[in-house]
Amino acid sequence: MKITIPEFCLVALIGASGSGKSTFTRRHFMPTEVISSDYCRGIVSDDETDFDAAEDAFRLVHAIAETRLKRRKIVVVDATNVHKEDRAKLVNLAKANHALAVAIIINPGEEICHERNKRRADRQFGTHVVRNQTRSLKRDIRLIEKEGFRYVHEFRSVAEIDAVEIVRTRIWSDKRYEHGPFDIIGDVHGCRDELITLFDALGYKVRLEGRGRERRVICNAPEGRRAVFVGDLVDRGPASPDVLRIVMYMVTEGKALCVPGNHDAKLLRYLNGRNVKVNHGLDLTVQQLDAEPLAFKREVKDFINSLVSHAWLDEGKLAVAHAGIKEHMLGRASGTIRQFCLYGETSGETDEFGLPVRYNWAADYSGKTTVVYGHTPVPEAEWLNNTLCVDTGCVFGGKLTALRWPEKDIVSVSATKTHSKPIRPLGYPPNRP
Repeated sequence: MKITIPEFCLVALIGASGSGKSTFTRRHFMPTEVISSDYCRGIVSDDETDFDAAEDAFRLVHAIAETRLKRRKIVVVDATNVHKEDRAKLVNLAKANHALAVAIIINPGEEICHERNKRRADRQFGTHVVRNQTRSLKRDIRLIEKEGFRYVHEFRSVAEIDAVEIVRTRIWSDKRYEHGPFDIIGDVHGCRDELITLFDALGYKVRLEGRGRERRVICNAPEGRRAVFVGDLVDRGPASPDVLRIVMYMVTEGKALCVPGNHDAKLLRYLNGRNVKVNHGLDLTVQQLDAEPLAFKREVKDFINSLVSHAWLDEGKLAVAHAGIKEHMLGRASGTIRQFCLYGETSGETDEFGLPVRYNWAADYSGKTTVVYGHTPVPEAEWLNNTLCVDTGCVFGGKLTALRWPEKDIVSVSATKTHSKPIRPLGYPPNRP
């Protein structure tokens, strides 16, 4: 039986004493990846069976686990973890470090656990211990999936446990294996004509043909180069459906990558029937999509739903996120990270224009990874602490901008007109701390 787990995560082994958890971890994980409660009891008390040392031992378990997670290392906790409160501490630890939590339940049956413990001199603690552990597990087992674990795997027989094969997969945002050269394009906001003009300046040949169900994209990209879109493909501009067509086609054909913007996320909520305010340009997108075939709207919904918070690229040298990202968030997964990538960092206050007050996270950035982002329109794309905002307000009458990577050349084309009047001036406020 083959199961997959993220290559960066916290794995909680769950099972009664004698279920075979330690044997399982030795088979599937490196010794440095496993934190054993027995071993930690020995560290703090010189006796792995000293259950009076449990509190100190688990304090050590959690400290080691947190240190590894901060360093983006997988953590495997080898303990019974049959009590809900113990599992909750591990789930919270994973969430605090933007790691996914995985539960692997080793449950061969109470009798097998009793038989194995009889053969171990350090496990002569009476049958009631295992009985209580298996009862706790049986009581909670159907609820574990609702405790915050992203994946739950249960194995109920020795043969099943012995047949397990674990395959590690990359976190969705970890695309360090994707190499450039890239052309990273700022917020398009439905500005189809400017996008095609920018592509022409970058050496791409992109055009649209046909109408309705027959409308299609033709794209020839420069040899080896790919576009990367920072999100906010839609709203405010005159041709959001065509922009979506171009981007979806290029991503499908392997000619582009894309991360979501907050406007794209809001459109997805609308398409999913959620209660959203149809404002800030979404009203125009909805009107434009109403003229499109139903099948196209389904494609748009599936496409936006497939996008992940950020892209960590080129051996970790480059990251692309709509509103930016902090270094300790790279290649990790959590709701907090997705929220930051979509909206940036806000104070919870509103400015004199009635819009959220945004902190300038880039002013404090000191990471080695270059971060390219959009979201907050600026008059010119200017470098700040190894970060670059490529949203130069095309839809507001500014420019549509791309960064060529790794060359670091900035290429811009002017807007054909002011498609939407900005609520506040571009680049306002400058360098808010």
